[in-house]
Amino acid sequence: MCSHLLLLSFMLLSPIAFAAGVADTIGTGRNITDSETLVSADGTFTLGFFSPGVSTKRYLGIWFSVSDDAVCWVANGDRPINSNSGVLVISNTGSLLLLDGGGQIVWSTNSSGASSAEAQLLDNGNLVVHDRGSSTILWQSFDHPSNTLLSGMKLGKNIWTGAEWYLTSWRSGDDPSPGAYHRVLDTSGLPDLIVLQGHVRTYRTGPWNGRWFSGVPEVTTYMDLVTRQVTTSPGEISYGYTAKPGAPLSRVVLTETGMAERLVWDAGTRMWQTFFQGPRDVCDAYGKCGAFGLCDAGAAAKSFCNCLTGFNPASPSAWSLRDTSGGCRRKVKLDCANGTTTDGFLLVRGVKLPDTHNATVNMSTTVEDCMARCLADCSCVAYAAADIQGGDVRSGCVMWRDDIIDLRYVDKGQDLYLRLAKSELPAPSPRRPFPTAPVVGASAATVAVVLIILVALFVIRRRRKPIISVFHNSSTVPSTEGHSAAPSQPSIGQGSPAPTVQSVELSFLKKVTNDFSIHNTIGRGGFSVVFEGNLPDGRKVAVKKLTQSSATDDGSEIFMREVKVMSNLKHENLAQLLAYCKEGNERILVYEYMKNRSLNIYIFASDRTRRALLNWEKRLEIIVGVAKGVAYLHGLSKEVIHRDLKPSNILLDDNWRAKIADFGTAKVFVDGQTNPTQVQTAGYTAPEYAAHGRLTLKCDVYSFGVVLLEIISGQRNNASPTLISDAQESWNQHKIKEDLLDAAVAQPEPETLLELERCVQIGLLCVQQSPADRTSMAEVVAMLTTNSSSSRIRQSDRQVIDGMAASSPLREANLSTQEDASGAQGDSIYLT
Repeated sequence: MCSHLLLLSFMLLSPIAFAAGVADTIGTGRNITDSETLVSADGTFTLGFFSPGVSTKRYLGIWFSVSDDAVCWVANGDRPINSNSGVLVISNTGSLLLLDGGGQIVWSTNSSGASSAEAQLLDNGNLVVHDRGSSTILWQSFDHPSNTLLSGMKLGKNIWTGAEWYLTSWRSGDDPSPGAYHRVLDTSGLPDLIVLQGHVRTYRTGPWNGRWFSGVPEVTTYMDLVTRQVTTSPGEISYGYTAKPGAPLSRVVLTETGMAERLVWDAGTRMWQTFFQGPRDVCDAYGKCGAFGLCDAGAAAKSFCNCLTGFNPASPSAWSLRDTSGGCRRKVKLDCANGTTTDGFLLVRGVKLPDTHNATVNMSTTVEDCMARCLADCSCVAYAAADIQGGDVRSGCVMWRDDIIDLRYVDKGQDLYLRLAKSELPAPSPRRPFPTAPVVGASAATVAVVLIILVALFVIRRRRKPIISVFHNSSTVPSTEGHSAAPSQPSIGQGSPAPTVQSVELSFLKKVTNDFSIHNTIGRGGFSVVFEGNLPDGRKVAVKKLTQSSATDDGSEIFMREVKVMSNLKHENLAQLLAYCKEGNERILVYEYMKNRSLNIYIFASDRTRRALLNWEKRLEIIVGVAKGVAYLHGLSKEVIHRDLKPSNILLDDNWRAKIADFGTAKVFVDGQTNPTQVQTAGYTAPEYAAHGRLTLKCDVYSFGVVLLEIISGQRNNASPTLISDAQESWNQHKIKEDLLDAAVAQPEPETLLELERCVQIGLLCVQQSPADRTSMAEVVAMLTTNSSSSRIRQSDRQVIDGMAASSPLREANLSTQEDASGAQGDSIYLT
């Protein structure tokens, strides 16, 4: 204890005490106190003390200088300091020591070296300890990752030393102690990035195929951002990435919920944009369909799972109850004995390869030899190429001798060859005998057919209008007063006419987006990337490229049905679809360009100046605009349910007019279709939809209420207690101005304050637990736009809001009897 106090006293009284933020290095006899920092030479990273979220505990960590909440490494995650008395020192034996106010060692590097050792924060975020004047590294933070993978780091294993590098999630956003999840590189088969909860696999990227991890085709959209490296040598198996020159800052984070995210810094908005999230959908849940099951994210009506050809559900009763984890079993046994077999292979295209944990890998053989090896091995059930980096020239061999697990369709997926008994293989196409008719006649007929096809193709291409004539200015969209639909309501759904927007060529969209360059990226969702497109006449468009095209014929039908729906929606508060492209596997939508991007950029900004750009008048106009847009959807002859209404899906044009977007980029479901895909965003999903999958117009009403309260407060509805309960308490205590309004915006005038208070009332009415107690969107618009204040909130509605705090939990029995409360009489269209 005395030695600790003496060391601490020496460091604090040292005449060469470290000056905050002036260097990237500390040496023996120097220290960093709680108010001081190290900054990398190029200013990208900062090391110092911080308190995460609402916690008051102090931790030593490294973060991005442009975003101090983007902490990428923590030294003492499991041993916080309870005051501002922490000190980081480097001992005369070359170890970094973190001391608390009592001089106790909270954390250390346990490194040893000369007395001239020093610690340096490098430009890549790596904190290294080395001998002064020597490049020999005694210790580095990159060997001890937290929850973040940076450029230059690696995940994997040193075969010789046994050292492993893996990510560990935080326990929560306020607690960086080790959480429940780990992200590791599985080195037992082909390298595969795995997320573990304890020892249970929850998600994997798919095996490395020489170009990318086979279940993450999204990497093709940011290949010019980073270079990925997979090392497989006798001494090491590892994965890492290196940022390319000029690329924006990026990081890969393992969240406290087990989500792996690639985040890229957008200097324009000063926010992190999500370029990838995994798991991305239900099919990314590890082993969703069990052994020999194939998951299709576009097959909601079949619970997303099918057995592979030649297999049946192992437990039909379990599958009928939507429990597909038991997988499938073979219908007909394989015929293989004594070195002979009549078995063959079925080609399964476009999949994320199964888990290779128990597979056999041979990188030095050919795919053809792989087939022969599999046939000769009676225990082999499937094979695939191990390396596709040669394009059509594939090499290497992966053979599965046990159940194949975690198989799904994926964009840009690989080929899997499934072994089946001869009787289960499709019959070969019959070959016609060579024709005996005169060759001249056959040739003439062939020439005629070819000419007809060429003429038809020429006519089709001529009918494609020039791109400029297709993209009308958004100002031509008719303005609608109130909440009513346009005078001529479109016919939407099955049997609707052809799309009123034009099809455009992929080559043109590549040209206007610089071949879908990462530098043209302006947004990203779970299944799409949005690029800025610059037309020849100088105008801009938003080009939305779907990254998860369906592997089934249903995908094209659903995409075209969606285009028909969106092309018929015309309202000043809906983003206008201008064109679409459907070539090969590409599915692209072209929208009007929104200069001011999305609402969430402003209301949730950490920069108070950015939040203040939306004053109260603008926020009220946005609320009314969103309400009118949703009311228009609900007022169509066949109601449209958005079901994913949130600030990131509300765009703002150059006049700050709100336009709802992202309604229907995955699937469209007509009322009566069974088991529509549930789309749930935490904080915005109506309770009856979250609990029972019951979808009505009132689900949109609930989401709108949450968005309204977020616009007014500048807070997300994802904390505990929730924004809804905070708003209810503020309204009950008549403290909306003091406790709820966004403090970054100037205090409202008395008349504006009355408007905001009414908005809070309306928002609370929209988020009632029971759908029957929620108002309709038509009534919301009426309450927001009617001049008479007495007519805005009915007395019965006031009573509903007053009773909200004492309301009981949602009762399933009530839901089953509230048919007329949904507001969805007749046909409805559900959009995801």
